[in-house]
Amino acid sequence: MNKTTITFVLGMPVLLALGACSDSGQKETAAPVTSEKAVTAPAPVLYTADRWFSPEQAVRGEALFQKNCAECHKADASGDPNWKQTNAEGKLPPPPLNGTGHAWHHPMPMLQQIVRNGGIPMGGSMPAFKEKLTTEQINDILAWVQSHWPDKIYITWMQINQRKS
Repeated sequence: MNKTTITFVLGMPVLLALGACSDSGQKETAAPVTSEKAVTAPAPVLYTADRWFSPEQAVRGEALFQKNCAECHKADASGDPNWKQTNAEGKLPPPPLNGTGHAWHHPMPMLQQIVRNGGIPMGGSMPAFKEKLTTEQINDILAWVQSHWPDKIYITWMQINQRKS
């Protein structure tokens, strides 16, 4: 997988440029990619660490997140403020996915599995999305979610992934 250093300023309209390597090994610069809707976050976050996803994936993921996830996890991925406490039904409310919760403790295969199969087996009430979203769409959503994670959180997550693989 080709890693790309990406600079995002979240909470503002996103203007993304991607420098991709061609087969000849020379740098090519892609046209800037913009989101029609501003990506939101708890506070503006600037990051420059290498990310597994492309800017285009994060932009696609935003639209998918807003359509499928924002109703429960909130438009800015901040989740329920009481996400650690079970509700009246004995279920855990939707956690924040913006780097302030525990999602970054989970390696990529587990994050994908939770979206695919839902959060009920883990004590939550999140439905399964395997019949609604493709693997590519799930990865796009996870790219947008992780675009909210500051470098320190993302780097720690990458280290967890390396240990689990």
